[in-house]
Amino acid sequence: MCEIKLHVRTPMDCWRQWIRHRTANVNECSTRYSIAIDTAQTTAPDQWRFQAKDNRQGSAGYLSAEDGERFSRSEREIIAATRQVYQERLEAGIAREQARKDLPLSTYTEAYWKIDLHNLLHFLELRMAEAAQYEIRQYARAIGFEIVSQWVPLAWEAFLDYRFGAMSLSQMEVEVLALLHAGRQTEAIEEMRDKKWLKREADAWKPSREACEFAAKLQRLGLTPPWE
Repeated sequence: MCEIKLHVRTPMDCWRQWIRHRTANVNECSTRYSIAIDTAQTTAPDQWRFQAKDNRQGSAGYLSAEDGERFSRSEREIIAATRQVYQERLEAGIAREQARKDLPLSTYTEAYWKIDLHNLLHFLELRMAEAAQYEIRQYARAIGFEIVSQWVPLAWEAFLDYRFGAMSLSQMEVEVLALLHAGRQTEAIEEMRDKKWLKREADAWKPSREACEFAAKLQRLGLTPPWE
């Protein structure tokens, strides 16, 4: 069995997503016993993202660097202030488990993360995907392209070909695609309306999240969504 142990340093908000994959052995540095790392992730002015309108847990598009500068400045101020308060508590003898409570989620944590290849590839499939949060996606891509590709090159190539670069279709998507292939576009749209994938608003169709995902798959195949 192939296993790998990584020593990772990541912001706490990113680590919360990471640790949801309960398929690894984890030994994380505890701020109950140790002093919290004096480093936090900051955001460049041009990297503040808008909330996605069609996905409550996603983002889409960026603020301008001019507008983002205000948020980056306040972010730096918050990080500095909370760290100062944390340090003052420690110097006053406050217990570490209590002194840490106001540290921001941008504070880095460290952990040893041991996982077998099967579960690691599943982690990478989910966290390298475009739907994953940008920050954890960068970690996943670094692990995959910089480490796994060198460690098990044949398995990595097969993973890219047959899993990460592959495409799966739901039963509904197969049925609609079959109608489109047969030139029955009107029936395809009716089928999507019946399943509430499409809703008529004014003079345009409003696609659901499922329809948008299907549209992305059609575009990968060089096809145009039938409602456009």
